[in-house]
Amino acid sequence: VQLQASGGGLVQTGGSLRLSCVASGRTDSSYFMGWFRQSPGKEREFVAAIDSSGTKKSYADSRDFKRDRFTISIDNAKNTVYLKMNSLNPEDTAVYYCARGSRWPPSEYWGQGTQVTVSS
Repeated sequence: VQLQASGGGLVQTGGSLRLSCVASGRTDSSYFMGWFRQSPGKEREFVAAIDSSGTKKSYADSRDFKRDRFTISIDNAKNTVYLKMNSLNPEDTAVYYCARGSRWPPSEYWGQGTQVTVSS
């Protein structure tokens, strides 16, 4: 499975971005896809994940992560997962990676990452 992430860029505080991740290669009928991010000097952290039917979703649950700002969705027909990010702030600056797998949370296959930079 190959994952191609896109949609990152430079945005001002309060702005929005939508990340996309297209999967190609092996196609399973049931799978999970998700997003992780890694900021400079920090470990990679979970952001959100979703199952292939779109019915099961999970978001990071931490004091520093305001989950209402982010929405994960999936287009199974296009093998694409999206991450809509609103009200971005500089703490969201990171390389965002998509992942896919047969187990929860997905981690078997990884994309190359897309850089998100939020300026203050």
